Amino acid sequence: MQHLDFAYAASLIRTFMKDPTLVLTIRGRKFTPQFSFKVGSQLLEAHSVQTEVDAGYEGKNQVVLIEAKSSGTANTIIRQLYYPFRQWQEHTAKKVYLLFFEKNDIEDTYYIWQFKFVDPEDYNSIRLVRSKSFKII
Repeated sequence: MQHLDFAYAASLIRTFMKDPTLVLTIRGRKFTPQFSFKVGSQLLEAHSVQTEVDAGYEGKNQVVLIEAKSSGTANTIIRQLYYPFRQWQEHTAKKVYLLFFEKNDIEDTYYIWQFKFVDPEDYNSIRLVRSKSFKII
């Protein structure tokens, strides 16, 4: 969390999202509203599932949700991006963006990946939009 807070203080999140109005407004655990989604041909219902957002930043026209991991992450579960995305789509009229964040201590580098769901009701429609690495000197 401290790496994410430092990255925000150094304007990495605002720079990556090209939005100087972003302010930390979301953090911690919440429960989802009821929603349905597809995984392959299977239709699933979710109701009151606990989610956790490592950090959420709100700007004039957007909400940016971040899942942060420590360095050397080999993989992650789509659910960690999908459930908060669906939750916040219900709570705001603003566009919701998803970022995956990692600080590599060995390289002293910050990595940010932006993802989107092409079809918000399809769990498997996740796509990488763009990515960037940063070093703070």
